[in-house]
Amino acid sequence: MLRTPSGGAVSGTAATDSGLMSIGSVLNTLRDEFPDITISKIRFLESEGLVEPRRTPAGYRKFSANDVERLGHVLRMQRDHYLPLKVIREHLDAMERGEAVRLPSVGRQRDGEAVPEPDEGPTAARIGRDELLAAAGIGEQELTEWESYGLVAPLADGVYDAEAVTVASLVVELGRFGIEPRHLRLMKAAADREAGLVDQVVAPLRRHRNPQTRAHAEARTKELAGLAVKLHAALVQTALGVRLP
Repeated sequence: MLRTPSGGAVSGTAATDSGLMSIGSVLNTLRDEFPDITISKIRFLESEGLVEPRRTPAGYRKFSANDVERLGHVLRMQRDHYLPLKVIREHLDAMERGEAVRLPSVGRQRDGEAVPEPDEGPTAARIGRDELLAAAGIGEQELTEWESYGLVAPLADGVYDAEAVTVASLVVELGRFGIEPRHLRLMKAAADREAGLVDQVVAPLRRHRNPQTRAHAEARTKELAGLAVKLHAALVQTALGVRLP
């Protein structure tokens, strides 16, 4: 059940006022399936017209169950189909008009238009510079500074991996505690060393002649990356003598 631009639903009963959720509640609901979702990301998707929450007289966002479902659709299409927001918006609008549509296979853009990827598989989702600035709520000067420290970096064609949104949002959050981007160079250096260690382990698999073995390298990389992140978090908590929930 998708929400129309005017605020109605394609099917079912609209959420009552008592069923409306704050942006924090929406964040907690979506995190089960999308662990990297942030409030900044939800606000960014709203600014792009992909969801239209109601506003209280005081200006607070209130999301219906249909809004949350629509956000799930958007995030799922980004994650599973590597689609840019423009294509996702057009796809959802077509669904709301009752049209039978197929999801295109898209991994990148050329001159603002979607370009299908080769059959060997889609690339990671991409995000433009303006989208990154809007999602993180920062200015051009700040992003340039972060790039100088290696915290975020554009790809060869000038766009960014979608993970840059997560990095940028975390840099902003840390900044609220007085931790400046220049202080984060140590974290970046540590992350690069950890990535190098993982790469050493999977490099022989990537060079293997067997296509299935090479494909296995991607799964092994994700598994090792997850373990490295958990170990890093545990070591930081141990060093600080704290336990995160």
